[in-house]
Amino acid sequence: MTYIGYRNSIFLLLAMSAVWAHADEQRSTLADQQDVAVTIYNDNLALVKDHRKLQLKSGPTALAFRDVSGMLRPETALLRSLNAPGSLSVVEQNFDYDLLTPQKLLEKFVGKTVNVVRTNTATGIETTEVATVLAASNGVVLKIGQRIEAGSPGRIVYGDVPANLRDRPTLVMSLENTGTTQQEVELSYLTAGLAWKADYVVELNATDDKLDISGWVTLTNTSGATYSNAKLQLVAGDVNIVRPQVSRANAYMSAPAPAPQAKNQMAEESLFEYHLYTLGRPTTIAENQTKQVSLLTGNGVPVRKELVLRGSDYYYQSGVGDLGQKLKVGVFMEFENRESGHLGMPLPKGVIRVYKKDSTGNAQFVGEDKVDHTPKNEKVRVKLGDSFDVTASKTQVDFKKVSGTGKFNYAYESAYEVVLKNAKKEAAIVNVIEPVPGDWQVLSENLPHAKGASNAAVWSITVPAQGSSTLTYRTLVRL
Repeated sequence: MTYIGYRNSIFLLLAMSAVWAHADEQRSTLADQQDVAVTIYNDNLALVKDHRKLQLKSGPTALAFRDVSGMLRPETALLRSLNAPGSLSVVEQNFDYDLLTPQKLLEKFVGKTVNVVRTNTATGIETTEVATVLAASNGVVLKIGQRIEAGSPGRIVYGDVPANLRDRPTLVMSLENTGTTQQEVELSYLTAGLAWKADYVVELNATDDKLDISGWVTLTNTSGATYSNAKLQLVAGDVNIVRPQVSRANAYMSAPAPAPQAKNQMAEESLFEYHLYTLGRPTTIAENQTKQVSLLTGNGVPVRKELVLRGSDYYYQSGVGDLGQKLKVGVFMEFENRESGHLGMPLPKGVIRVYKKDSTGNAQFVGEDKVDHTPKNEKVRVKLGDSFDVTASKTQVDFKKVSGTGKFNYAYESAYEVVLKNAKKEAAIVNVIEPVPGDWQVLSENLPHAKGASNAAVWSITVPAQGSSTLTYRTLVRL
């Protein structure tokens, strides 16, 4: 027998010993499971409802409910009878998530005695010595008689398996059953290790005025359990959660590229102040798996591309001169989440990735941005990047203090020149947004502005193809 085969055989014997150590318990496994429902929230939290059919003894009994999440929050666990409500009461419960491995078993025997079995390679004769385990981290340290040995001098044989070591995460409950022996029960609990997020794939048309969108839900399961043929629901919204002081795990895996579009999409409904999405078919959420399911699709959604040059407020109260050459002009995409625009489903927060086909018909990535939860009939606005061909330069051509001798009664007058250049073969429209502080007014300008907000002046400027446009304006600011 090879070393690996021998080691696996020893571990199998250890696992069998764990079963014998809990022989007085009544065990429930996935073979008893009738169905399971999983509701996953945005922030690494899920509600699991595990429905099983059991044959329980009358009176007091110990039930080992196996194959639960390894990140179960035991204080949230609730066991109830579905066919005989009120007949089951939980007197005590223990969550055993310290799983049986050779290393764990060794650690549990620190300070205890074990048997060390050596085999003479020449004769095949085995000898056994009693040893005390002194340490089990970064190797094993044993006291055998009057000597100390480090490393494994032979096979270590254990007399039993500690009661709190399990081969699977297990919730052990001391029950009082006053009802029928055949019980259909539901164990519900909150757990970490299950997470979801939304991703959106968008393709712009050739003229940048329509888009096709596909929404995907990415599920990640690092909870230590598999949920087979589960009824899956997702809650989108900011649910308040009391954070524990210490968390055993908060793992999250990155998502792969979106899969091909699925036929089954999710039904949506309002739930309290949140939104609930239900998958119309059961799905298996395997342990240590990331999977994707289709959320929504929309074709021919009207979209508006916007080029924005956004300024700052500091130079309206000081003399600075040159404000920059070849300034970046941001590229934004905006569309409305309306039924009339072929959407209209509340959109969970996530990342929107945008593509556009090149001259040969190949889709190329042109930018991405995060979006927050977006209700129906609201706008979605994302920044895709900065324009390569449209640039700007800005100069403060005049500045003077008009009045003021103390704080809060200053007045400043300043003038500016903004030159926009466009290297494209078609004209471009650039929105110049200036956040002007205090009590302000535009004294003069060569192009009309709009008041976008109480502190924002907005100029919409057409820049000709392979040409330039110049904006000049003068402001008075009182602070």
